[in-house]
Amino acid sequence: MSNSPVKREVVIPNKQGMHARPAEMFVRRAQQFKAKVEIVRDDFRVEAKSIMNLLMLGAAQGTELTLEAEGDDAQEALDALAEVVEKEFLIEDAEK
Repeated sequence: MSNSPVKREVVIPNKQGMHARPAEMFVRRAQQFKAKVEIVRDDFRVEAKSIMNLLMLGAAQGTELTLEAEGDDAQEALDALAEVVEKEFLIEDAEK
């Protein structure tokens, strides 16, 4: 697989946004990949394997984020991380 950067847009679907529990779920999944993964919100860019970085995004419900990854497993990383946001965040929201 190419080392070219890949991007994917996601929208935070859950009512409470990117709070500690979903951020921890996201980071745990991101750490499973070798790819360098960053999240971009407007002009703010953070490394996605740090829970503190994710919380600094202040991503409320409806916030659009760009996931960017670079490395051998970049596409797999983005697919898995998008699934966390689009599906697991909603499952976490429904459990409350």
